[in-house]
Amino acid sequence: MIDPKDLRENPDKYRTAARQKRIDVDIDRLLTLDAERRKLDSKRQELTAEKNQIGKQIGQLAGQLKKAVGDQQAALQDQMKKLQARPTELKSVEQDLDAQLARLEPEIQTLLYRAAAPADTDVPVGKDDTENVEVKKWGEIRKFDFTPKTHIELGQSLGLVDFERGVKLAGTRSYVLTGAGSMLHQAVLRFALDLMIERGFEPQTVPVLVREPAMLGTGYFPLGREQSYEMSNEDPPKYLVGTAEVALTAFHGDEVLEAKDLPLKTVAMSTCFRREAGAAGKDTAGLYRVHQFDKVEQVIVCKNDIDESKRFHAEIMQHAEDILQKLNLPYRAVYVCTGDLGQGQAAKYDIETWMPSRNGYGETHSASRFYDFQARRLNLRYRDTDGKVKFCHTLNNTVIASPRILIPILELYQNADGSVTIPEILRPYMQNRDRITPRT
Repeated sequence: MIDPKDLRENPDKYRTAARQKRIDVDIDRLLTLDAERRKLDSKRQELTAEKNQIGKQIGQLAGQLKKAVGDQQAALQDQMKKLQARPTELKSVEQDLDAQLARLEPEIQTLLYRAAAPADTDVPVGKDDTENVEVKKWGEIRKFDFTPKTHIELGQSLGLVDFERGVKLAGTRSYVLTGAGSMLHQAVLRFALDLMIERGFEPQTVPVLVREPAMLGTGYFPLGREQSYEMSNEDPPKYLVGTAEVALTAFHGDEVLEAKDLPLKTVAMSTCFRREAGAAGKDTAGLYRVHQFDKVEQVIVCKNDIDESKRFHAEIMQHAEDILQKLNLPYRAVYVCTGDLGQGQAAKYDIETWMPSRNGYGETHSASRFYDFQARRLNLRYRDTDGKVKFCHTLNNTVIASPRILIPILELYQNADGSVTIPEILRPYMQNRDRITPRT
């Protein structure tokens, strides 16, 4: 949620944010409605003040009546009747104001939930992911002295994945990881989770089926609603999440934390679900774009401090890079341009890992900072050392997501005889095997 006060003071900033992020929202209409609401609120406060004043005057008259006699008493009683009648008149006016406010509120909330957070000033301006800016490369891209197989071919020849039966069970973009494929999938996830725990992140096992407020609060609704699976037979409906970020970030919603307890650093491994709406015809084969996957996600909730947020952004990026470096997978990091940013993101880095079958880099990680956008929606606050209550800042990043990460692992670690060498860091999770060989 954007800051209404900042919107009033800097409306052009939010008009620009909507345009750059390609979000259709009428900022002028929002400002008009906000001004109307504030005017009505002011009138309501005036009514409340008048009612309080009447109450005091009635109390004073009651005291005077006890001492009054004759004509003086009659005059006081007349004043008392007029004052006692006034709240009834005010109640009608108050009800009318309430009705006007009630009519305004739904449209205001709809517009606020569509308004975009401004990108940081150093974020490159661009229309889409083709204009993201490369900021770093790591690792040497392998040159093969034989014709390499794709992860699809390797998965089939090594008995690691069954696409045909996956589709039979669950429809398009589905798969079944089998044998060593399932073990490798679990090994990658467990390795990533263990590393994050070692680095001080608290592990949580969180729901993957959540109520709408959690999706609204983290910014996945209303924009992006089409990407989620809805449990419509629930009342109210519940939704399958596309990331553990939803539950980890919303965990302390509607709470006031203490500054001494910040930052909160949490990590969760969960199954994730995405409809991939709008992706018809894109990456229909293989493990790159699927409906169900597993992910280890890191989330930080910290103080309302821009410099601190930027430091934590660098930290969560480093965790993801360290994972890829320990796996010895070449990658590049890009600073995401305005047109590829999400509604609430002030800045985002993507990490793209080299995938031979794509002859290029494919996105495997996204690291985002939101400042107070999510916290405002979630009413997630903390009490600072000066006693003031402020909205927190939030950040998140993929630690690892599988089976997509299996694409570069299988393709870059394959051998001429059709086997795949298991990355050394994963061998303890693979019963100390060093290689996956074709079935005999």
